[in-house]
This record gives sequence, structure tokens and C-alpha cells, in this order.
Amino acid sequence: MTKHTYRGKLAYDGTKYAGWQVQPDQRTIQGLMETAVFKVTGKEVKVLSSGRTDAGVHAHGQVISFKVDTPHQPDVLCRAINAHTPFDIYLRHLKTTRDDFHPIRDAVSKWYRYIMQPGPIMDPLSLKYAWSHPKAVDLEAMRAAARHLVGEHDFVSFEASRSDRKTTVRNVMSLDLNERHEHDARFITIDIRADGFLYNMVRNIVGSLSRVGTGKEEPDWILNVLAARDRKRAGQTAPAAGLYLMDVDYGEEQ
Repeated sequence: MTKHTYRGKLAYDGTKYAGWQVQPDQRTIQGLMETAVFKVTGKEVKVLSSGRTDAGVHAHGQVISFKVDTPHQPDVLCRAINAHTPFDIYLRHLKTTRDDFHPIRDAVSKWYRYIMQPGPIMDPLSLKYAWSHPKAVDLEAMRAAARHLVGEHDFVSFEASRSDRKTTVRNVMSLDLNERHEHDARFITIDIRADGFLYNMVRNIVGSLSRVGTGKEEPDWILNVLAARDRKRAGQTAPAAGLYLMDVDYGEEQ
């Protein structure tokens, strides 16, 4: 039987899980997906993803891949996998792809969304899915600060910990802030697309923008943070609950 490479798009609520990556004695998204594939095919596989989301982080469009030999058609395999995962993990679709496809290496850009729910009016039902920020924020000031981050910059000041990456330079293609109101509460949506992200980069950017939004810093302060190349100069790490991996772009259809 021929072993095929499968590519799929996965959605999950990360609230109850210790992130994507398999960890000893922890419930993780990767671990549950690999268990589901084993239950369906009887084969042990490694399920790769486009990014190792942290504990509590959600996804609408996590891209995964794995190799396995099975007689099931992709749509049948997809339904069978969903039958063996919890309801807060859902494989949206699955298809065969080229054998050398890699969800990280082949990605052209990724789109993350962060949701803030600033005070003073709070929505208790958003606690698991947004940053319940206790203070009101100035959206226009945050937008002005965000404009400084668009383009190619060294984002080392927004990296949670140093790693063995070849470079900390990333190209932020877009960074848009919008607001909406529901049940008298205000929500701010921060959408960021880049060619890659450093560890906790999005959450550290949001924490820094929140300092501007509350008036603790002026919008141009972001330029000083970039120039400092020092994590201590940036704002706090925003909570994981407000972060969503929305989609991953691979350029031409693969």
C-alpha cells in the first residue's frame, strides 16, 4: 500500500490543552491528533503543524500534515479522525499533497488575530477567548503605534526568549486594529500577518500596544522599543486566551 502525504486545516479551542506540541503527561493537540490517526489507520504517525501554538492559544486555520498508508479516501479519513477527537478539536478538511510538503518550511505568511476586551464594561463570557483588559484604551493611539511595526524590522525586543534562530528579522505585511461592540462591551481585534513570527511575538506586540492605548507611552515609543533590541523595553506578554491562528498562506496552490 502506498504511503501518502496528507495536508489538512485544523481548528481548535486551546483552553483545555497544554499547547500543540506533545509533552509528557499533558493533553496536547498534537498528541490527540496522532492518537486519532492511529485509531483510524493502526499506524503511528507524526503530525506536523505550521506552528507550535502555546497553552491556551486557539486556531481557526492551523495547517497540519502527516504521512500514512491507508485505503481511506481523504474525506473519509477526515471524518474518521474527527470521530476520534474531542469536540473542541475539528479537522476542517483533508487532502493528499506532494510528498515533500512541510507546513512550516513552505509557509509564505501566517495570519494571527488577537482579541482584547477592554473595560470598563466587561463581558464575563469572553474570559476564555479574549484579553479582559481592565482599563479603557485609545484605539487611534494604538493604531498609530502599530504603523511603526509594519514592514521589515528586527523584532528581537518582542521575542519572549532567545533561541537558535538564524535571524530575528521579520516582515510584518499588515497590522490592522478594529473594534466592535457586543452586549454593551467593547472588543478590539488586532490582525497581524507576517512572513514568520518569533516566540510570543504577537502577544508581546499586543502587550506593548496596550501600554500606548492606556496612555503609559506615546505611539512613537514603539520605535524606541524596536531600536533597543531588548525584551525588557517592551510591554507585557498579553494572555494566551485572546490569540488565534487564523490562516497560513502557501502562495500558489500546492
